[in-house]
Amino acid sequence: MKLNAPVFPPRPEILAVAREAHGAARLRELRAYGRTLDQVLDFSVNVNPFGPSPEVYRALSTARIDRYPDAEALLLKEALAEHHQVDVNCILVGNGVSELLLLIALAFIRPRDRALILEPTYGEYRRYTLLMGGNVHTWRSRPEEGFRVSWEDAEKWLRESPCHVVWLCHPNNPTGHPLPLETLASWAEAHSQTLFVVDEAYINFVPSLPSAVSLSQPNILVLRSMTKDYALPGLRLGYAVGHPDIIRALAQVQPPWSVNALAQVAGLAALQDQHHLQQTIQQTLAAKEALVAELQAMGWKVLAAAPPFFLMHVGNASRFRERLLQEGILVRDGTSFGLPAYVRIGTRRPEENAQLVQVLRQLRHEFTG
Repeated sequence: MKLNAPVFPPRPEILAVAREAHGAARLRELRAYGRTLDQVLDFSVNVNPFGPSPEVYRALSTARIDRYPDAEALLLKEALAEHHQVDVNCILVGNGVSELLLLIALAFIRPRDRALILEPTYGEYRRYTLLMGGNVHTWRSRPEEGFRVSWEDAEKWLRESPCHVVWLCHPNNPTGHPLPLETLASWAEAHSQTLFVVDEAYINFVPSLPSAVSLSQPNILVLRSMTKDYALPGLRLGYAVGHPDIIRALAQVQPPWSVNALAQVAGLAALQDQHHLQQTIQQTLAAKEALVAELQAMGWKVLAAAPPFFLMHVGNASRFRERLLQEGILVRDGTSFGLPAYVRIGTRRPEENAQLVQVLRQLRHEFTG
């Protein structure tokens, strides 16, 4: 390949949209620290630290990788429909929530369409809107108010400036705050021409939290991830629950066979082992409470919330992340959320949390909590 040959230029619009930073270890970065993926404790992601059900490993051995996977992921789709007590035509299985977000943007956002995002939150809502030429409008909560949303103020903004799409996260990443469903229901009824996308990637981590699926309103689309609660991030698996017309539109733009055979059998096995899910979530929540208590006892300022991840004030998030990475520990720099003084920490197993506590005890004098 001639590297100095003329390059066919992409759409200039996409070059103006920066890629989002995410958690998870990256091999290229770790090599600069002389480490491999297995030599780092990763607190930067929010994944069930106790791993997938043993049934998943058994199911993986049955996957037929010598033939194309079912394009509709029908068996998993039927199981999910039964799980949520909805019609099978209300379900679309995708290659993780990230693919589903992109499908929503492809199917429903036109150039100059207005989209509302309540920040700080997951950055791909903004990115996919901009990639399709939409206009992003934000309402931002403040740290001095514990990042709690004033739903009255947000509703006033929405009433005065109607939007084509509203992106919501329930519970929110990275703050952990829930979405009041009565507010969502009233918004959806008052704005029938607006699509309300509710990302419930972390809802299973908060067992008492009701789902927006229960509202059964035609302009509410709910997204679920199976990579986090069921601990399948390496397989990439998620699904959407919504009105059949919306689901058909998403299927229209979904690439064929985007959900591979391994993900399909793993998702089905994980869904059928609810005991493992509930047991490990309870263990994770207990580990989070213990971790938060130890951090607060040391003087760190932790904004604890219901899910097993939380924000912690460290003064300089980028420097803090780099310093911990030198010790073989990875946390999520909050700068991409617009929170350069905070890191997000996802709970791991108690013995791993103890290693984090030990390092933070040693580094406490270097940072203002």
